[in-house]
Amino acid sequence: MGLAKSEIFSAEQNEIANFAKAFGHPARVAILQHLFKINACICGDLVHEIGLAQPTISQHLKELKNLGLIKGTIDGTSVCYCIDTENWEKMKSKMGLLLHLNLPHQNDCC
Repeated sequence: MGLAKSEIFSAEQNEIANFAKAFGHPARVAILQHLFKINACICGDLVHEIGLAQPTISQHLKELKNLGLIKGTIDGTSVCYCIDTENWEKMKSKMGLLLHLNLPHQNDCC
C-alpha cells in the first residue's frame, strides 16, 4: 500500500495546509470575523448574522472546531462557540512562516 500524499510533506507543511482550510470558504471567514467582533461566546445566532441555513452554519462550525480554531461548550441543547486563542496564535505563527517569505531580489521570470 502506498503512502498517503500528505505523508510526503513535512509536518509543518501539512499543518499550514490544514489551517489554510479555515479560509477556504467565505462562510468560515465570516464566522471567524463575527466571533472576533463580538469577543464572546456565541450561542445560536450565527444564522441571522451570516445569512445561511442552520445545517450549513453547523457544518462550517464543525470544520472550524476540527481545525482547532474555535472551541465550544455544550449546555443542554445549546452549543456555544468562541475563538480558541491558543490555537489561533499557533495558526498565525505557522501561517506567518509562509506569508512572510520574500524573494531575495527582483524576479524577472514572467
